[in-house]
Amino acid sequence: MKAAPFTYHDPASLDDLIGLLGTLEDVKLLAGGQSLMPMLNMRFSQPDHVIDLNGIPSLAGISDVGGTLTLGAMTRQSTLLNSPDIATKVPVMQEALRWVGHFQTRNRGTLGGSLCHLDPSAELPTTALLHDAHLSILGPGGERQVAMQEWPLAYMMPSIAEDEILTTVTISPWDTPSGHAYEEFARRHGDFAIVGVGVLLSVDNGLITRAAIAIAGAGQVPYRLKDAESALVGQPANEETFAAAAEIARSHEAMSDAYYTAVYRQRLAATLTKRALAKAAGRANGDTI
Repeated sequence: MKAAPFTYHDPASLDDLIGLLGTLEDVKLLAGGQSLMPMLNMRFSQPDHVIDLNGIPSLAGISDVGGTLTLGAMTRQSTLLNSPDIATKVPVMQEALRWVGHFQTRNRGTLGGSLCHLDPSAELPTTALLHDAHLSILGPGGERQVAMQEWPLAYMMPSIAEDEILTTVTISPWDTPSGHAYEEFARRHGDFAIVGVGVLLSVDNGLITRAAIAIAGAGQVPYRLKDAESALVGQPANEETFAAAAEIARSHEAMSDAYYTAVYRQRLAATLTKRALAKAAGRANGDTI
C-alpha cells in the first residue's frame, strides 16, 4: 500500500519551520521516519502536509555546558550510542540504546522522534525520565520547558501541541560514584520490549544514598518507581533490599493486551528491577560489567 497524497515541505531553518507550523493544518513531522513512514504507507496516518526536519542542522548535536548535556532532538540514535560524552555522563542511555532495533534503524532513528512517538516500551523516553531530563519546546507562541516527568499525558500522547516542535533535551549527569543498569526482556533482540527497567544508584560505605528506577512497557506510559526509590535510600545495597524493591515494582498496576497479561508484566518488572539494582550497585562499587 502507498501513502495517501500529501504536500511535502523541506525547511532549511528553524524560522522557516516555525512559519510553516504557524500556517499549516493537519501536519506530520518527519525525523528519522522509523514510525511515521510505516504509518503513512499503511494509511493509519493521512496528513495533508509532511514537514521534513532533516534539512535543519541546528536540530542535531551534543553539547556539554558546565557538565550538563544538551542533546538536539534530531540527533541520531547511532550518534548517541557512539558518543564519548554520553558514555561518560549518561552511560545508561548507551546501554539502553543497544536494545533499540538494529544498527540500520539506529542510523535513522532520532532522540526526538522516540520521545514524541512515546511508545510506552521505548528505551529513550525511559532513560530521559530516569535522569529527570528537561525538554525545550518551540512553536509560533515562543519557547517553553517541560520536565520529562510531565511529558507523557496518556498512552502515546506527549505534552506538545500540533504547531510545536521538540528542539533539545537537557540532561544532568549523576554525581560519581554511581552505578547504572538497563535490563529488558523482549521475544527477540530488536523487538519492542515487553518490560524494560532502568536504574541509577549511588552507594556509600555499603548504604544506598540515592536511587532512581524507571519502568518501560508495563504501563500506558513509562513511569518512575518513586516509592521504591524512597524505600531504598539508607538501606544496605544487598539482595534483601533489592528483593523488597522488586516487590514494590510488582505491586504497581500493569496493562494487559492481546499478547501479555498484567500479571506477567508485573512479574517481569519485579525480576528486571532486582537484576538491574544488583548490576547498578556492583558498578557503583567499581565492577566493570
